Amino acid sequence: MTELRIAIVGFGKIARDQHVAAIAATPGATLAAIASRNASLPDLPHFATIEELLSKGPPIDAVSLCTPPQVRRAQAASALAAGKHVMLEKPPGVSVSELDPLIAQAERSKRTLFATWHSRYAPAVEPAREWLAARRISSVHISWKEDVRVWHPGQTWIWQPGGLGVFDPGINALSILTRIMPRPVFVTAATLSFPSNCEAPIAADLTLADATGLPITAEFDFRQTGPQSWDVIVETDGGRMTLSGGGRRMAVDGKVLSEAPDAEYRELYHRFVELAATGAADVDLSPFRLVADAFMLGKRTIVEPFVD
Repeated sequence: MTELRIAIVGFGKIARDQHVAAIAATPGATLAAIASRNASLPDLPHFATIEELLSKGPPIDAVSLCTPPQVRRAQAASALAAGKHVMLEKPPGVSVSELDPLIAQAERSKRTLFATWHSRYAPAVEPAREWLAARRISSVHISWKEDVRVWHPGQTWIWQPGGLGVFDPGINALSILTRIMPRPVFVTAATLSFPSNCEAPIAADLTLADATGLPITAEFDFRQTGPQSWDVIVETDGGRMTLSGGGRRMAVDGKVLSEAPDAEYRELYHRFVELAATGAADVDLSPFRLVADAFMLGKRTIVEPFVD
């Protein structure tokens, strides 16, 4: 099998912590170069920008865009125009509407565009989806609370327009929700808490439903300093199903039915290699649309300034 030669564009915390090891562990994939203004890896070709990578870099087949979402559309368009497959870290862009031209460009060029939702690849998500398919669901509650200073230290882009604020982790919960629910869901109301010195929310409370009126609530908070929570709780006629640890553990009425170590990014790259073999696309925008709707419908409140 021919190796998919991948360049990482944007070499921040998530690229260092997750992408490098995942590529190394994926059969059929190899890390060929880095494009970043501020970081590099020993013994790998390094370029300051994607333009420099594409014009002067070694032969590559694909790019993995780990830059802030505000700049990904232009980078993806350049890579597709150069005949490269493209993986987009989540969220896939800065707006929903900017993705349609990229999807069309990928289709015309017969190159893969892969909008990734890494939390969907957490090990207990598929067992949860299969279990729920045979149950009658009465309610869903999401609690997704973490300390931004731990998970996004010094990342000012997250507080800028398009950075999403607390929806950067919250969209992970919505990606799980839209995968495990048997019917599409939509936002009916939201309250968004904006620090007085930021352009993105630090907390959000969402009310959602499906076409049957199923009650769904979600609490997102970036101010959690105690135990972190990444939980989806579903009340059903077969008991309370809890997905915890960001989708790594599934339990019903306290009995663990599925649990495994994290392999989310390894699974993402396995899927990327699979897609690139045929030039197929995988771009599900349903979690992103829920975030956009929360911003559209959300009541905004101003809270204390955020100091990193």
